[in-house]
Amino acid sequence: MTDSIMSKAATMEIPINSNGDTGTLPEDDSLEQAAKLHWSLDEKDLQQVMVSGPNLNETSIVSGGYGGTAEGIIPTSSIKDLRMKARRSSVPSSSSFFCPLASQSNEYKGSNMHHSSSNSSMMAEEATRGVAVEKLETVKKWGLNTYKCTKQMISERFGRGSRTVDLELEAQIEVLRDTKRKYENVLRLARALTNHFYNMVQTQHALGDTFADLSQKSPELRDEFGYNAETQKLLCKNGETLLGAVNFFVSSINTLVNKTMEDTLMTIKMYENARLEFDAYRSDLEELSMGPRDAAAMARIDAAQQQYQVQKDKYERLRSDVIIKLKFLEENKVKVMHKQLLLFHNAISAYFAGNQQQLEQTLKQFNIKLRPPGADKPSWLEEQ
Repeated sequence: MTDSIMSKAATMEIPINSNGDTGTLPEDDSLEQAAKLHWSLDEKDLQQVMVSGPNLNETSIVSGGYGGTAEGIIPTSSIKDLRMKARRSSVPSSSSFFCPLASQSNEYKGSNMHHSSSNSSMMAEEATRGVAVEKLETVKKWGLNTYKCTKQMISERFGRGSRTVDLELEAQIEVLRDTKRKYENVLRLARALTNHFYNMVQTQHALGDTFADLSQKSPELRDEFGYNAETQKLLCKNGETLLGAVNFFVSSINTLVNKTMEDTLMTIKMYENARLEFDAYRSDLEELSMGPRDAAAMARIDAAQQQYQVQKDKYERLRSDVIIKLKFLEENKVKVMHKQLLLFHNAISAYFAGNQQQLEQTLKQFNIKLRPPGADKPSWLEEQ
């Protein structure tokens, strides 16, 4: 409206009076007032913009030129919304700016953690797989060896297979087993004698105490009870000395039978197992040698030959060990039994002859120390 007024005022003629002043026309006054009003409105708008910024919600843009219809007017509020959306999409915020960096660092850390965990899991899986493969190979070898040995054992029992026999060594082994059985019987009888004699010595000790007590309480039979008490005490003392000698004899026989002979028999058992394995692989090699001679068969024959050589070396080594142990066992047995039999004879003879000095001399000769009474019982500290 103000623009139309200003355009109208510009096209009007301005009269000038004689003094050069413009005339005061009613229309001119209205135009001047309209211009002042427009200027004041412009100042107010400028002040409002400086204070609070432009209020785009109250303005509009005319698209059809001045004087156009209302259909061409576009509210600036929609343009403001479009500009704000465009600004938000074009200008990244601080959080959106740092998000790629954070995501990249998180992805880097996550990738590192993923690689480390995957590497550790792969290493653990490979270790587990290696242990499983090793166990499987061990079980496979054990199963194959057991099958071959069982087959060889059954064939030997039914008389179908051949076995390696060392007649001289087998005879020595049989003698050792028979000797061990006899020595075990001697050990059993010696322990029984020790138990019975110990009970007899305890009975003599109690009887001597009873005679000594009766000699104090029976004045008319004091001498008789006293003699018998002294005799029973002497027999009890000699019996304890003999028990020391017999216990030493039993301990030595027990060591010879249950340790020395048993160790040799364990070596013999290992030798017999090695002999069975040797015969099993020997029979397997013989069967393969009698078969076809193609490439696959030759490979199996070579493998069987290697296994046969390994078992042969093991068999010969254990055979040599058995021969050496049998020799040393025989020497040790003779030495031990010579000493123990002499001790047993001298001690029994001196005891039943009533020769106390000879009995004590026998114990000194064989370096036997008697334990004091009650030494077998544990002390109060050990009981605690």
